[in-house]
Amino acid sequence: METRRLHLLVELSRLGSMRAVADVVGATTSTVSQQIAALAREMGTALIEPDGRRVRLTPAGRRLAEHAVTILAEVEAAHLDLGPGAEPNGTLRIAGFATAIRAHLLPIVAGLAVSHPRVSVLIREHEPAEALALLATDEADLALTYDYTLAPAATDPTVHTTPLWTARWGLGIPAQADAGPGPASEVFARFAGQDWIVNSRNTADETVVRALGSMAGFTPRVTHRADSLDLVQDMITAGLGVGLLPLGSATHPGVRTVPLTAPDVVLRAYAAARHGRLNWPPLTLVTTLLTRQAP
Repeated sequence: METRRLHLLVELSRLGSMRAVADVVGATTSTVSQQIAALAREMGTALIEPDGRRVRLTPAGRRLAEHAVTILAEVEAAHLDLGPGAEPNGTLRIAGFATAIRAHLLPIVAGLAVSHPRVSVLIREHEPAEALALLATDEADLALTYDYTLAPAATDPTVHTTPLWTARWGLGIPAQADAGPGPASEVFARFAGQDWIVNSRNTADETVVRALGSMAGFTPRVTHRADSLDLVQDMITAGLGVGLLPLGSATHPGVRTVPLTAPDVVLRAYAAARHGRLNWPPLTLVTTLLTRQAP
């Protein structure tokens, strides 16, 4: 059923004349009559009957008009609830990497419980490729992703990305190792004979490691893979190799992070959503809050 036809039926039940309905909605009497007839065909029953020189609703027509009032009110409520200017309301499904969830999303979720209690957030921890796959299959509304300046992510025309924050990364090495800050190729060259630790669920940091190894004239021997940065540090402490770590983050006593320059290694975080969802108030709200708190 088309809601505009239901609207005409409601007006006919209120005004009692095709001409009066036509005047109210700015159409011709013929148009109103045709739309009511189309509605009757859709319903499979007569909705009006002659009443002298006028028409009146049949019992079925009156009953449908009663339903139409409720239906049209619900449609209007949906427009108000989902429109760009509506009060955020609903469940937002977010898939993102652990650091973004822990350091940036969780404080926002805690605040939403007070500022926007009608918004609920469902969180799933995933690396970028996994989060974007959930976005593509409509199993997530927002994906928190990242790439590196030396390993930019491929673009997807169906997805809109909002930059959030950046963070410099360095090389995590044993605390006692003899190495200091410097050009990335020189720092990497000092560890050419070491085993290398990369992410087990994302290839971006391995791409960076191999690119910088190539600049230093060697192919890194990748032997260990771990998703947890704490586990990467444990592996470094145990003498299993070296790997990329974020600068400025706390390190284990047996680990230190050497800054890399020329080129810098910079992680770039994004909020990604499908174009058709961008104006949904809960999504807009959380994306805005993430952007505001980004350093």
